[in-house]
Amino acid sequence: MKIWNYLNKKRNIDDISFLESIPLYTILCIWAFICLFPIYWVFITSFKEAYVVNQGPFYIPFIDFQPSLHAWEFVFLQESLNTLKPFFNTVFIAFISATFSLFIGSMAGYALVRIHYRPKIASIICFILLLIIGVFFVAKYGQNWKIVLVSGISIFILFLLTLSRRFSASLKNDDIGFWMISQRILPPVVVVIPIYIFFQKLGMLDTYSAIIITYVAINIPIVVWLMRDFFFSIPIDLEENAALDGASRYRIFTTIVLPLAKPGLSATFMLVLILCWNEYLLNLFLSMTDTQTLPLMIASMNTTRGPQWWYMSVIIITMIVPVIVMALFLYRFIIRGILVGAVKG
Repeated sequence: MKIWNYLNKKRNIDDISFLESIPLYTILCIWAFICLFPIYWVFITSFKEAYVVNQGPFYIPFIDFQPSLHAWEFVFLQESLNTLKPFFNTVFIAFISATFSLFIGSMAGYALVRIHYRPKIASIICFILLLIIGVFFVAKYGQNWKIVLVSGISIFILFLLTLSRRFSASLKNDDIGFWMISQRILPPVVVVIPIYIFFQKLGMLDTYSAIIITYVAINIPIVVWLMRDFFFSIPIDLEENAALDGASRYRIFTTIVLPLAKPGLSATFMLVLILCWNEYLLNLFLSMTDTQTLPLMIASMNTTRGPQWWYMSVIIITMIVPVIVMALFLYRFIIRGILVGAVKG
């Protein structure tokens, strides 16, 4: 009984004795080694030559092998044009996609928390049918997508003003939120072929617009789902007091809600940025040469002669460093957002 009470006793980290902390720190060190060793292996491999990699595993520079800058010189000097273009594409596409996803998703998440929606199921079905018909006409008969878009919007608005009033069944905010996050349950490989055919018919393959639109559409549900939780934690009394003082909904959102939600915005942006940064499958189908990113460049190095690990390691490090720098930069904003958003009681 005493042992049970001792194990269930709530204690601070300072109350743990030295002997009790040994197994804890041992487990943490083992886990840190498991997490950091792949990064270390990639780092030292970038300073190896081909024969060193093929001879066997060597882990300690200047002892097991003599470091060389051969791989770095090849990637950034001899193949600089082929390296800088995918790097620029990765940075541009990832940051633009993450920014738009956060911008649209945060507003949608706030709206689902503070504004009560009751869209009618008949209107949703009508919208889906019009969307399917429009895609069919564009893909099958090659109709001008601008004309199809204007026609579909006109028919949908006409339906909202007339026939939709006869239906009463509707959805709630929680239903909308669940539907949005359910889009992430569907594997991207299921929709990549329709997306490819869609942009092919529009003549937008191998363009920044097609890739950014696809990334934004896929990542918006994640942003909405994460930001809803952060907006729920913000006291509604602050917004009600501002509304009584005459502040508009837009001003409340930009001057009160967003500053208090800085930790959530930073964490969500970082998550979406990583997802866009490492995306491979969608970019494989939507890009050819002009919009190729670093993940595709790494995959292309896996030639018939075998993986060129020394060159691939340099590209992998080039991919890792900007994300780490961005994470450190956003970490400072997360801490600052917690301090600024604190509400004194």
